[in-house]
This record gives sequence, C-alpha cells and structure tokens, in this order.
Amino acid sequence: MQKYKELIFASHNKGKIAEIREILSPLGIKVLSGEDLELPDVEETGKTFEENAYLKALAAAKEKNIPCIADDSGLCVDAIGGKPGVYTARYAPNRDFDKGMDKLLEELAATKSGNRSAHFSCVIVLACPDGRYKAFEGRVDGCIASHKQGNAGFGYDPIFIPTGFNRSFAEFSGEEKNKISHRGRALQKFISYLKDLDEV
Repeated sequence: MQKYKELIFASHNKGKIAEIREILSPLGIKVLSGEDLELPDVEETGKTFEENAYLKALAAAKEKNIPCIADDSGLCVDAIGGKPGVYTARYAPNRDFDKGMDKLLEELAATKSGNRSAHFSCVIVLACPDGRYKAFEGRVDGCIASHKQGNAGFGYDPIFIPTGFNRSFAEFSGEEKNKISHRGRALQKFISYLKDLDEV
C-alpha cells in the first residue's frame, strides 16, 4: 500500500465517500473526495457502470495530474428489464431516493410478477491522466422488499434484501454491509491490486 497513501475518490456522494473511507482508512489510505477538492461534476453519459466510472476517474486524474479512482453503481431489477441500472441515481426527479424507491415499488407492482430478484453492481475504476485504467467489479444478489425497511445506509438500501438475509441493507451496520456489498466487494478487488503493486 506504500504507493497509495492518499487517494482521490472523484465523488460528491456522501454515502459512497463514507463507505470508501471506512474500508480504506484501516489500511492507512487517506481518501480525498471530489467534494474536498471541489472537483466539477462529470456528466454520466456512459452506457455501462464501467464507462461512467471511467469518465469520472479520468476527468479527476487529468484535473489533478495523478491517478484517481471513481465508481458507478446501481440497482438492477429483473422484472422491469434491469432498471434502473445505470440510471439509478437519476431514476426520480432531483435524485430523490425516497421518491425513486416509491417509483420502483410501483413499477414492480404494475408488472404483477412474483419475481422480485435484483442485484446491486458497482465498478471502481483507477484511471491515470494518460487514459490508462483498471476496473474492479463487485456484485451482490438479492430481492426487492415489499416496503422500505430500516434507516441506515443510503440510496435504495431500504428496499434491497441481500440473498441469505431477511433484512434490508438499511438494517445492517456499516461494517456488516461493507463485508458483503457490491462496493465492498469491488473495493476488496482494488485492495488486492494495490497489494500486488507493493510486491512488484
């Protein structure tokens, strides 16, 4: 980890920033956010999570002239064709996740399908100013709850129940969630990559 004692995470999302810091800080890595550095927001024009993460990481890397990381993530619900997917944050007006959850539950109910399977995906990209990059993907499968449950977490956590559990992500502690979440899994792959760099 010696090569990366400090990392720029190109995000203004407070929930994501908190999760990344919670996972990386025990490794001695200080995380500076897009908010800390007043980095401009980047329009997410990609068609995949990886494309959007790359756009954000590359913009930050060019701005600061050092490698930077960014992520893109989303909730994919099978019965409604994988929506909201890459549009998860923009699924409701003004990025209001409470309204987004209501909209998703209504859309799912309208299908009259008993299929409530879903998954969260996250791709973390480490980009260099010259355009080179590495991508790390994490995924957690689960199902959509019939109603919102819990007050922890952020985003769509109150309606997502991971496989093997009977409670939503919003009913997990941060430490519990990070062990099994899509972002936690992507970060573990990223951490393994950093450890390999130290051994070179």
